[in-house]
Amino acid sequence: MILVEHDLDTIRRADQVIDLGPGAGKEGGRLIGQGSPAELCNQPESVTGRWLAGVERMDPPRARRKGRSSIQFSGLGTHNLQIPKVKIPTGVWVGVSGVSGSGKSSLVMDSLAAALKMHLAGEQGSANWKRFKVGETVDRLVVVDQTPIGRTPRSTPATYCKLLGPIRELFAGTLAAQERGFKPIRFSYNGAVGRCVTCEGRGVLLFEMHFLPDVWTECPDCKGTRYNRETLEVRWRGKSIADVLKMRADEALAFFINQRKIVRGLQALVDVGLGYLELGQPATTLSGGEAQRIKLAAELSSRRGHCVYLLDEPTTGLHLQDVRRLVGVLHRLVEKGHTVITVEHHLDVLWQCDVLLDLGPGGGEDGGRIVGAGTPESVARKNTPTGMALRGAAVK
Repeated sequence: MILVEHDLDTIRRADQVIDLGPGAGKEGGRLIGQGSPAELCNQPESVTGRWLAGVERMDPPRARRKGRSSIQFSGLGTHNLQIPKVKIPTGVWVGVSGVSGSGKSSLVMDSLAAALKMHLAGEQGSANWKRFKVGETVDRLVVVDQTPIGRTPRSTPATYCKLLGPIRELFAGTLAAQERGFKPIRFSYNGAVGRCVTCEGRGVLLFEMHFLPDVWTECPDCKGTRYNRETLEVRWRGKSIADVLKMRADEALAFFINQRKIVRGLQALVDVGLGYLELGQPATTLSGGEAQRIKLAAELSSRRGHCVYLLDEPTTGLHLQDVRRLVGVLHRLVEKGHTVITVEHHLDVLWQCDVLLDLGPGGGEDGGRIVGAGTPESVARKNTPTGMALRGAAVK
């Protein structure tokens, strides 16, 4: 049996572990450790080995934040939910825990998300709850999931994080561009004037295969650069617009260090652990975890009002190294005044939350009730599946 796995308890039960890394993308792909879990602990190059040995760890925050206000439901009965009253604090990180089928997604994604959308649209009423009240102003609702940031190669980290606009302005401001009358639109691969006519700015061509998945191949004319020859002749600090899109986020951060509008978004990409991604990397090549973190990076560089962020099991598919970065990002969002609500099973992440709402005690008809509410420490004292698991994690 061969498993691709990140859970340390599962890895500890393996007979043999193969550890790849040390990083992601071009920084990975090497064998950095192999052997039994105990042997891996003594291999210093193994990132997973350091977590197994306890050299790397996530300690709970020293203090829990207090909610500014609350979002309240009464008579909540979506799917299997049987909740007479619940207060979800705002201005903090709220974790929603419980066994599979206990009603976590029903509470957060099917009830809270729907109610907030109606609230922001000025609408009221639902057959799934009797009363819904928001105790403070909510300006935006953002559901951060692992769905793609786009379905075609036109969508990239640069476009999603709104980096391409200010980069195009820099190129349009060069002497070479001004002499030729090039405007910022010239440096957009979505605009007809500056892009490659063969691939229409995609950099690749789509071949439809009968009875097989479609295939994307590099454009033979622009060689994947997306632009025509005249556009590529314009340089900013010796680089063409295609050269910039081939840069990794961490390389671009150093290159544009004095450009404040661009640096903010690039720094956010680096902060969420995506410094290895190319700015022009097509969305079709990104994993679900990468897409999720790109969305978070875009939010980190945003400065608009009080936002409620909803995340459904955001650690799915992430190594503990990446989980730690994600935890840091979520704490930063709360420190900026936002509300973060996560459906989660990962015990290390649950210990990071300010407040837990634990659903259960079982799944399906045996769940749908709140069996614990408060700080992780208070939930850990309860004899619920989550409480006992939290106690066990704390002992480790």
